[in-house]
Amino acid sequence: MEYKHNPPTLLELRQNQPRIKNVRHEARIDFSLLEHFALSVTRMVGTMGFFFLLTLWTLGWLAWNLYAPVALRFDPAPAFVIWLFASNILQLILLPLVMVGQNIEGKFAERRAEADFEINKKAEREVEVVIAHLENQNELLLELARKIDRK
Repeated sequence: MEYKHNPPTLLELRQNQPRIKNVRHEARIDFSLLEHFALSVTRMVGTMGFFFLLTLWTLGWLAWNLYAPVALRFDPAPAFVIWLFASNILQLILLPLVMVGQNIEGKFAERRAEADFEINKKAEREVEVVIAHLENQNELLLELARKIDRK
């Protein structure tokens, strides 16, 4: 962009540009109750706390069914059929739910990237105006210096 002694002011530039959107706020409004649930589960499952919980549950289950009195064991070794069944059910429920949550987070990341791009474009336009003002100021100073030299 080239300006000849009349670059727009920052105020004019800001008045002509669209407002920056709060993507996080808009996304929260747009999400349905089920999408919020999927995101919550995805965030919970993706923690070390959940990993440790599953590890303790598995170790407790296996230890109980290996070392508890025989009459109290409810899932005999070495098959651990109930444990395998319960683990598979948990996986079958969590896998699609986590995938849905990741898809939602992916859409949100795209929105955030678009907003970042808009902010970058706006900043670039503002920098161009500042540079144009500085160039014009430089030209005016040169003209002023020439006039002073002539006198």
